[in-house]
Amino acid sequence: MELLAKLLLWQLLLQQIPADASNPESVVVSVLNISGTLGSQAVLPCKSYRMVWTQDRLNDRQRVVHWDVYSNYYGDNKTERLCDMYSAGDQRIYRSYNQGRIFMPQNAFIDGNFSLVIKDVAESDEGTYSCNLHHHYCHLYETVKIQLAITKNAEDAHQYWDGEKPVIVALEGSTTMLPCVNRKQIWTERHSEEEQQVVHWDRQPPGVPHDRADRLIDLYASGERRSYGPLFIRQKMNITNTAFAVGDFSLRISELESADEGTYSCHLHHHYCGLHERRIYQVFVTEPVREKKVVNLTTHNIAPAVDPNVVRGHNVINVIIPESRVHFFQQLGYILATLLLFIVLLIIVVLVTRKRRQRGYEYNVKKYGEKDVNLKEFTVDTTDLTQYKSEDIRLDYKNNILKEKAEQARSFPAKNIDLDRDFRKEYCK
Repeated sequence: MELLAKLLLWQLLLQQIPADASNPESVVVSVLNISGTLGSQAVLPCKSYRMVWTQDRLNDRQRVVHWDVYSNYYGDNKTERLCDMYSAGDQRIYRSYNQGRIFMPQNAFIDGNFSLVIKDVAESDEGTYSCNLHHHYCHLYETVKIQLAITKNAEDAHQYWDGEKPVIVALEGSTTMLPCVNRKQIWTERHSEEEQQVVHWDRQPPGVPHDRADRLIDLYASGERRSYGPLFIRQKMNITNTAFAVGDFSLRISELESADEGTYSCHLHHHYCGLHERRIYQVFVTEPVREKKVVNLTTHNIAPAVDPNVVRGHNVINVIIPESRVHFFQQLGYILATLLLFIVLLIIVVLVTRKRRQRGYEYNVKKYGEKDVNLKEFTVDTTDLTQYKSEDIRLDYKNNILKEKAEQARSFPAKNIDLDRDFRKEYCK
């Protein structure tokens, strides 16, 4: 019993646990950037053949254990299959020599104990034994190796660890057991597998953490589907109904919009097989690239008869018509700026012309090199002019001012104004 307890303890330490089963949380296996144009369809690829559900009548035959031995006792250094057993079948011994001498427990797939018992061990049994567990449906493969050595001295029988595997030194002729214990559910029980397979998609808008992501779709291997969110979201984001048949769980987004940008996550959970994977996608929406239209203008002139022996090229003019509104507004700006400049020049010309005309009506009495003339210094005797009122006196006047003075003198009698009188009044006061 003490030997069996030690062997079981070693087995628990040596068990190889697959990474998927040991981590209940989703493991990020890929991060992709997906870019699409407005109005197009985007496909977020999410494929895993380990999630394919193949429902058949051979579920029990998908779990198998077999023991192999690598020995150089006969100098051939070969690996030999000793026995195997399926979860719903009897164990099979490959050599008649080992019939009744080696065996595994009949309830191995119920109890999880796949240890190999060897009766009446001999020197030919020395070698490296391997316990191999295979789950073909879940694609799981586990192997445990044990070294067996034979001794004729009972005091030398013991067990130790050589740094890679346990080593058992057994007494020749005794019964020994090579431990291989794995009591995980996947090896001991059958489950309703279609209820434990689920795929769901999440979406995180920009700035939203993963724990507050919106659930989009849940799809179970049994065929149950759950969609979340508004109706238009459920209609534009879907995965195919045959996802579990082909292992393709890609999300298709139709009629991309700017609001569809964000982080999407594809979660694959196979609780029966211990599969928990997560794939992340960064979705970006871009504006469609407008193609420039090229118009081919060909000459329509009547050409002379074409010589079939001479190869002539076509006269083609490629005209690129821009569609951008910026070009139109740029040309309009040039036209408006030119028109405004013309109006400003016109206003300047009008103002200068008016100013020149106003200066033409003014008369400057002063002339260069002449003395100022004061008309008050001259005394005009108007008494002699009365007799010439009826006559047409023709005088040559130097300017219009003198002419106007003469006209006033002819029309009205001169008035004598004593300017000194007012001055004397002020002086006397």
